[in-house]
Amino acid sequence: MKRNFKEWFNTFTDSIATYEYYTDFNIVYKNIEKIKVELNIMNSLVGSKNIENDFDKLFKRYPEIRKCLPLLIAVREKEIKVLDNGEKLKYNFTNIDDIELLKTFMRETGLFDLISKHLVSNLVDYATGVEVGLGSNGRKNRGGHLMEDVLQGFIEKEGFKLNQTYFKEMYLKDIEKKWNIDLSSLSHLGKVAKRFDYVVKTQNCIYAFETNFYSSSGSKLNETARSYKMLAEESKNIKGFAFIWVTDGLGWVDARNNLEETFDSMENIYNIKDLSSGILKELLK
Repeated sequence: MKRNFKEWFNTFTDSIATYEYYTDFNIVYKNIEKIKVELNIMNSLVGSKNIENDFDKLFKRYPEIRKCLPLLIAVREKEIKVLDNGEKLKYNFTNIDDIELLKTFMRETGLFDLISKHLVSNLVDYATGVEVGLGSNGRKNRGGHLMEDVLQGFIEKEGFKLNQTYFKEMYLKDIEKKWNIDLSSLSHLGKVAKRFDYVVKTQNCIYAFETNFYSSSGSKLNETARSYKMLAEESKNIKGFAFIWVTDGLGWVDARNNLEETFDSMENIYNIKDLSSGILKELLK
């Protein structure tokens, strides 16, 4: 029986966020632990009355403190480039030993003022706060992984075992090699290195899954709907292979017309409500 798009779309959810989606403190603590010793050494400069001279002495004794400096200005990269009065300066905090250049960095970024004026009492605590802030920037990526986790849970609920009967992040070429199947029509004769989020193998078929969740709108959604529609159409003629798309999120509201067009032409398109209703049990036979 043909499904009704409006009824299906009305079951979309607005969030799949877990507590870790907002802040993953395990990652925060892990990152801080890597530079905790260096941060504590730097704590000796807090409230210094002659910080440039004290920093000079501290660095000569403990040059490893350089590796914690980028995080103090909320940067994860170990190499920073700065345009200083028309001159491009490069700071490599892995091996920099130019103390005058380092003091310029500390002075111009405001770190000397931050530390010497006792605006922070403990650099470990300060850096932990910075890590929390930087972690919030990763929510978009965590959102994508959350949807993958949701689908993985339902796949395993049906009794499939990772790396035995189902596989994660599998490329077309690897599917072809493992099960001796020709998928060249999907890769445009090998020109596209397509990777699926999950691949489930049953006795009768290879099921390739793509999954995503969109909490906000954007032009990417329209392109995603079009590309998956094309992928589904190209898959129809491959015996023993099926493409399945699981998507959700109210970000689709503004792109619902493109999604509806794909829905009307694609047999295996589902959302979280479908998964909860046991669609995989029916599908993966």
